[in-house]
Amino acid sequence: MSKQSNLFGQEFAPDKDNQKYSLKVDAPIYEPKNVKPHLMELLDKSKTHRLIREIDNSNLPIDEKTFLIDAARRHNVFNYEKIADYYAHSSKEMQHFMERSALVIIDFDKAIEYGYVKLCDEIRKQYLEDYGE
Repeated sequence: MSKQSNLFGQEFAPDKDNQKYSLKVDAPIYEPKNVKPHLMELLDKSKTHRLIREIDNSNLPIDEKTFLIDAARRHNVFNYEKIADYYAHSSKEMQHFMERSALVIIDFDKAIEYGYVKLCDEIRKQYLEDYGE
């Protein structure tokens, strides 16, 4: 069995009998439910709100508070299963913006176009060698 190099130039010899990971890439197929969830079910902001309250009650200057409050929003927790259900029952305009925000990724080519997925030429070439077009 020949040795191969990973992206970091490290050599390895694949063990096909004991391979833990698959190189196969399958996009999950999601079947939406028949009920459109309420918007409140799509997002949990509880940690974000706790952090913002603590920041607001601090003695920090307003510019630092503003920065920390913006940073606290990254603690929002999205329920992607419910988001997919909501998407399936939404208007075309809402679907468009949900796609632009990467709340759902329907089309791999659009994901690349919008910058959510970046392929390096080396990975693309290796993929084409391994799997063809």
